Amino acid sequence: MLSTVVTAAYIVAALLFILSLAGLSKHESARHGSWFGIAGMAIALLATITLVIDGVYSGPGSAADAGKWGLGVLVVTMALGGSIGVRIARRVEMTGMPELIAMMHSFVGLAAVLVGFNSFLGAHGDSPQAVAEHERLEAMDMVGIHNGEVFVGVFIGAVTLTGSVVAYLKLSAKMKSSPLVLPMRHWLNLAAVLVSVALGAWFVISPSLVPLVLMTLIALAFGWHLVASIGGGDMPVVISMLNSYSGWAAAAAGFMLSNDLLIVTGALVGSSGAFLSYIMCKAMNRSFISVIAGGFGSDGQVTGGGDEDYGEHREIQADAVAEMLADASSVVIAPGYGMAVAQAQYPVADLTAQLRAKGVDVRFAIHPVAGRLPGHMNVLLAEAKVPYDVVLEMDEINEDFPATDVVLVIGANDTVNPSAAEDPSSPIAGMPVLEVWNAKEVIVFKRSMATGYAGVQNPLFFKENTQMLFGDAKERVGDILKVL
Repeated sequence: MLSTVVTAAYIVAALLFILSLAGLSKHESARHGSWFGIAGMAIALLATITLVIDGVYSGPGSAADAGKWGLGVLVVTMALGGSIGVRIARRVEMTGMPELIAMMHSFVGLAAVLVGFNSFLGAHGDSPQAVAEHERLEAMDMVGIHNGEVFVGVFIGAVTLTGSVVAYLKLSAKMKSSPLVLPMRHWLNLAAVLVSVALGAWFVISPSLVPLVLMTLIALAFGWHLVASIGGGDMPVVISMLNSYSGWAAAAAGFMLSNDLLIVTGALVGSSGAFLSYIMCKAMNRSFISVIAGGFGSDGQVTGGGDEDYGEHREIQADAVAEMLADASSVVIAPGYGMAVAQAQYPVADLTAQLRAKGVDVRFAIHPVAGRLPGHMNVLLAEAKVPYDVVLEMDEINEDFPATDVVLVIGANDTVNPSAAEDPSSPIAGMPVLEVWNAKEVIVFKRSMATGYAGVQNPLFFKENTQMLFGDAKERVGDILKVL
């Protein structure tokens, strides 16, 4: 009876997760989508804990005593993890969300590795429970399949673990964002995969810790090199792809634990993450296959702008920008990571409201990889209560720049770089960008003339219709508001 109730609860939780994804696909329903996800996870946890409690108290004496001790450890662990999670979530700013997500992916990978080793030892050990489990698998003719599940789960988990750690280090500037370029790096990746396949065949035919441990070490190094060889400008796509990897790692853990909900949830996360990565690759003119292979991005070219002389930039002050905006009939705002760092979304929202009240047509241009995370700018603007209908994607607004009076580039750099369209030798060549330089006037909010996250100089700053407004974006927007 209890198992039927738990199965029903798992089905409800899975449906709630699907509704959560559907809700998160639109700004208007994102809040409801979040609540659906929370409710689904709460139901899944309660159902699983109920199942564990029933197994403990319905078992034989010694097994029940051991189970009670394990249940106590489980409760303490959940309380500890939950309190840490709440504290981190309350402290992390939106600018630190990409790093936080990268670390969460690493924990999923670590969990898959630990579950894999535990599942192997639980079916091939010397304990009575391990012997009984092995006999059960033999009776079902599932020993080889189980070993394959363990091997694949550990491999995906190990790659996700170290890959996510590298992504965190790059995003938090604790590691250089430039790509690591080793000699014959693509051949190294191929060799790692082929050796792992050979070890997998050995493990399935003759299961032992030796091939499993060797593969784990190779997968850890492979995951590290896979992400380290990708340039910082492509990190948003990497985060999305690691999200997919973590989902498949969770699904693999579900197979090892015979947990249907974990399989369904992992498949949802894995497929949605892969699909998002595909969409972003299309938007950035990148190859989806090369993302999976870890070989896209720059190949280590010098990206500091070289010795090319772009001329002198022009500087402008906030009062002049305010006058320009007051006289404009159409304004487009292109936000980037700098806006997130300065937390300028609130004064930007006030500026938008004031200009619209004066009859100015104000819209936002969002590049698919603006910020450090897919949808980063959308979340910031929604947080500041910017109307959804004025927030447009790159493909929707690029053709409108020639008819735009003023473009405000607030904290964006690589996503508005003309080199992507005009310089075939640029590391970001071919990447679709916001063509803001086609507008009549462009105002760039920056702290300095430093290059962006991809380390590429931006010719936009030196164009005749571009002027630089230096300083903290939040303060400069505030100055403009005062004048208006």
